[in-house]
Amino acid sequence: MAEMNIVQAINNALELEMKNDESVVVLGEDVGVDGGVFRVTDGLIDKFGEERVIDSPLAEAGIVGTSVGMAINGLKPVAEMQFSGFIYPAMQEVISHAARIRNRTRGVLTCPLVVRLPYGGGIRALEHHSESMEAMFGHIQGIKTVVASNPYNAKGLLIAAIRDPDPVLYMEPKRMYRAMKQDIPDEAYTVPIGETNVVKQGDDITLVSWGAQMEVAQEAIESLGNVSVELIDVQTIYPLDYKPIVESVKKTGKCVILHEAARNFGPAGEIIALLNEHAFTSLEAPIKRVTGYNVPFPLALSENYYLPSAYRVAKAIKEVINY
Repeated sequence: MAEMNIVQAINNALELEMKNDESVVVLGEDVGVDGGVFRVTDGLIDKFGEERVIDSPLAEAGIVGTSVGMAINGLKPVAEMQFSGFIYPAMQEVISHAARIRNRTRGVLTCPLVVRLPYGGGIRALEHHSESMEAMFGHIQGIKTVVASNPYNAKGLLIAAIRDPDPVLYMEPKRMYRAMKQDIPDEAYTVPIGETNVVKQGDDITLVSWGAQMEVAQEAIESLGNVSVELIDVQTIYPLDYKPIVESVKKTGKCVILHEAARNFGPAGEIIALLNEHAFTSLEAPIKRVTGYNVPFPLALSENYYLPSAYRVAKAIKEVINY
């Protein structure tokens, strides 16, 4: 066991899988010599060389397009977008090629590609650096979208993503990169893709979230005192494991969903629809959403007004309980 933050856990996952499988390669802007803009890939080029840790041109479409070609020809590329908002030029490659290779070839070819996406606000970054786009990714059939929330699942989800035969978009909450540490097993392990995690048992209300907002959820729960909150970490946006959420709401009868992404057409809406389909008769109050606002992510001076706060979450929980 070793105490690690999320940056260290991701670096460790990459090192273990590169040692375990020579077909795993890492590529992206500054991932080699500089170790990545957040130093997540620091030291890997010294251990595995520049043929497996590849500093690319500043060209996201080229990075992902090249990675698709690598993947269908026997390699397992892990491509880094320096910030999630930089992926837009590469969406053609993600949607039209990576996501469709298995279906296009009727299973003859697969695309074992991982795209790492540092996402979310809270670090006072510039425009295009702070988006939370999991709803958009979750709508693309043929790819899987996972969101780490702590060092343990950061390592396990990444190893699972690298070993997956299909493309995975791996979202990393950069605000949490160095915000916490956990004891992490030294050996490789996986956190299964497509499994929701019930973090905390409770009886009064269900609180659903993922990524960086799990910390906000915990803060809200602590502020509520005697309210018994069942806390759920979705972990995988698609394919969504909704059954534990349904079972929880059948037990508590009440639910709040928390996410950093804008509200309109966000993942909370999909979860609410699934709860209406599978747990409607158990609901004792309308489900509330605590989310970002329907505006572009603001610049530094205003971002704290945009991001959901523990106060907003606690207020929503009280309103649902007292309905």
